[in-house]
Amino acid sequence: MRRSYAAQTNKTCFHMTEVEAPNRPSPIANPRVNRERIDFSHPSEEEFARILDFYGIEWLYEPMTFPLRWDERGNVLEAFSPDFYLVEQDLYVELTTLRQKLIRIKNRKIRRLRELYPHVNIRLWTRQDFMHFLERFGIDERSEELVGREALES
Repeated sequence: MRRSYAAQTNKTCFHMTEVEAPNRPSPIANPRVNRERIDFSHPSEEEFARILDFYGIEWLYEPMTFPLRWDERGNVLEAFSPDFYLVEQDLYVELTTLRQKLIRIKNRKIRRLRELYPHVNIRLWTRQDFMHFLERFGIDERSEELVGREALES
């Protein structure tokens, strides 16, 4: 049986089981890192950030960690940190261009995130989404470097 528990504000309502509610950890704000010091986990993330910068789109890299599962004492057992947060769009973006087998795992985490935090806007970008993005900005000639074998080796 599911019950609704109102969050801190009247705008947001989280849906969770009665067992989860009392010990539920809050999302965790990760420390901000100076852009020059960001260690992107993949070349596609770095290119995405460059394009956002070029067009003046304000972004943050992995700014929040969302607990997805926890024990009865509130200790986090599983969490998810989306790659980017686009500030003006109020949108989290998760890029999955490296290993397409991760799509199923990422989709499961995003479904859980949406269930627990329905006010959070998030979009999963696959390799194909990113390739279309590169095409749109006329840099698809670098696709092998950003999402192909060369990217896997870097």
